Amino acid sequence: MRVELALKSITAEPDSPERLHRVLEQALVFTDATLAAVYSPGDGGDPLCLRESAGVPLTLYGLRDSYAATGRSPVADAHRTRQAVWLSSQDLAESAGCRRMPAGDICLGALPLRGAGGGCLLVVGENPGGFDCEDRTCLELIADAVSCPGTAAAEGGGGELPANAFSLAVDTGRIEVGDEILGLFGLDRADFDGRVETLLRLTVPDDLPALMSVVEADHMSLGERELEFRVLQPAGPPRWLRLRGHFEPAADGRPARLTGTVADVSTVRPGVTDVARVQRLAAALATAGTVSDVSQAVVAALREPLQADRIALAELENDRLVVTVLDPPDPEAWPDLWRLEWRTEWPDAPVQAMPTLAAALREGRARIWPAGTALEPALAEVGPGGLAVLPLPADGRMTGCCLIGWDNPHDFGPDERALLTASAGLAGQALLRAHAFDAEHELVGMLQRALLPHRLPRLPGGVAVARYLPATQGLEVGGDWYDVIPLAEHHVALVIGDVQGHSADAATLMGQMRTALRAYAVEGLPPDVVVSHANRLLVDLETDLFVTCVYVDVDMEEGTAWCVRAGHLPPVLRHPGGGTEIAEVEGGLPLGVVAQTDFPMTPLRLRPGTLLALTTDGLVESADTDLDVGLNRLSRALAAADPAHLGPVADALLADAGRDDDVALLLMRYDGMAVRPLRESWTVWRVPEAVRHARRFTRRTLRQWGVREETDVILLVVSELVTNALVHTDGPVRLYLTLLGNRLRVAVADTSPRTPVKPTRIGWEATGGRGILLVEAMSAAWGTVPAGGGKQVWSDILLGG
Repeated sequence: MRVELALKSITAEPDSPERLHRVLEQALVFTDATLAAVYSPGDGGDPLCLRESAGVPLTLYGLRDSYAATGRSPVADAHRTRQAVWLSSQDLAESAGCRRMPAGDICLGALPLRGAGGGCLLVVGENPGGFDCEDRTCLELIADAVSCPGTAAAEGGGGELPANAFSLAVDTGRIEVGDEILGLFGLDRADFDGRVETLLRLTVPDDLPALMSVVEADHMSLGERELEFRVLQPAGPPRWLRLRGHFEPAADGRPARLTGTVADVSTVRPGVTDVARVQRLAAALATAGTVSDVSQAVVAALREPLQADRIALAELENDRLVVTVLDPPDPEAWPDLWRLEWRTEWPDAPVQAMPTLAAALREGRARIWPAGTALEPALAEVGPGGLAVLPLPADGRMTGCCLIGWDNPHDFGPDERALLTASAGLAGQALLRAHAFDAEHELVGMLQRALLPHRLPRLPGGVAVARYLPATQGLEVGGDWYDVIPLAEHHVALVIGDVQGHSADAATLMGQMRTALRAYAVEGLPPDVVVSHANRLLVDLETDLFVTCVYVDVDMEEGTAWCVRAGHLPPVLRHPGGGTEIAEVEGGLPLGVVAQTDFPMTPLRLRPGTLLALTTDGLVESADTDLDVGLNRLSRALAAADPAHLGPVADALLADAGRDDDVALLLMRYDGMAVRPLRESWTVWRVPEAVRHARRFTRRTLRQWGVREETDVILLVVSELVTNALVHTDGPVRLYLTLLGNRLRVAVADTSPRTPVKPTRIGWEATGGRGILLVEAMSAAWGTVPAGGGKQVWSDILLGG
């Protein structure tokens, strides 16, 4: 009954990405199983591939990631016969299909999965007599839960589709569509044969190439797709539809299924004249205050009527184009040269690398090149189907340019040329006005950015973006800051803070606090100790200013975090399903108020797909907006955002921010590590045989992990690092082994902060000093990191290389 209740609560959420793993965990909880795994058929029904597992690693029992469906193995037998296979330790020793499994007191069960696809649930336990009757009953319930329809729906097959959704099998062209989509195509459910070609015949012929490039996706990469196309109507103009979809992989990694939605967007394409479009652009530019506002207005005015695939607007500064807007914003949509120059969110493209563009800017008039024109790659790849370059003149000089590109061959009519020419003149004058408006704030922004991180580090199992927006009132520097600090063992510290006031003193103090928090963090101290040390430092500085901050230490392997809040706004979490919450984090006093005070830690749980948002009060509070109202508004905006691309999400959040105060914003999406490392550690006791014990522990661990390459090298490095720690330090010594992919890390921690020094030369009579030289020679990389007042000396060894 307990198993049934546990499974019922799990299967109540069939769309949860963790559902299958949670079901398998019940086998470990309610039976003697130490490993539970699901195998399902690949393309064509063969082989049977591992889909999910829970418990100890498969390699510990000699199991493989795939088995031939026609071969001799318990996995294949259960799949073919649709009968459960139960093997005791004696049965395993006599089974020809289990020769790779280690001899010992273990048992195995393979239970077939219901459904047309088949597959099996494989469980291993350490009971020599096999699973008893009660365990078998529990495992049969778990196998039924794995086979339930909710799993099929979650994995992308079967299940009732929403009215506006579709699911297309790329290899067969069979498509399942909701009733709303059939209505958009003018079809009845009874008249639809389930073939994608039936739908394609109803589209405008000019739009077929773009649609076929998605439907015939053998050459395409996985990921999101979006395009608009037209559907013929019995009477009247064609209807515009927008397709948004996501490619899912097959066993070989190629696109296998496209799932997504189709919506009617005819209402967002009003039939206005070009004169009206120019008038609307002029009205939008009249109220645009900044360069970014001008750029957004130009893109909004030209993208839809021209049906362009790419638009870039950039200011001309000396010999570089400083890009202010790219649409679409993804780097992959732009030429290689542009991506090489990518600095933060946009590139600064060198004009001298594009002589055709330089010539157009010198001439100062709009240039249009149809498909097939021989251009340098940096321009040709912007618009292979046609390219328009609009120099933006103002007061006798070029303020910038606008590039508009099409992927498919585009015919340029006289109305489009007139629209482009008129838009260029309006945009040039607006840019000149906006540039004067921005100039007085550029000095403030430049100084502030110099005190902030130049770029954020790449995170294991996550993505982070940050934004800083200075206030538009006054020229004094603010004290808002953010930081992302990589720590040991795939931990990451996220920090955001705000120094009281706007002044040079506030900016200076901000730089000091950011440096202090980073220094304490990389020492390996717990989050509450890091913030406590920063507080005592600020008190010792004897300043009249105080500081608020939030410090979050995230374990990227486990998806857990510890949060410390010192008088600052709490984090806002957006969960994978789209729900948001303002984290209930216990708070402490701002830094610099009281020297001796507690900063409690609050745990946070991050599931893959969770978005963590940290911000300063300038985003959520203003003269006419209460703090709670602003936080709720931020929560709603995050709920409506698409976390797949954090850059546009951050820009959209800042677009609604008031400019009475500085704003710092830090977003981190936790994806979870695709490959989690294996870890083991050993306390090295100060006994005569300590090094031999460490080598024995290392050899045993490598055997459990299935590591056979470079064993002698690994044992030599362990011996040298452990010996150095025992000889040259006092106090506890601990050995750590970490395996991630083909890289093994050996680390030895001790209580001495002194870094080992590599000798420059060693004489023949010397009796020591060769250990570090040996470690360096045997390692792909080595080094030291501080750890809680001591240090950790590490060595990375590549396996199989």
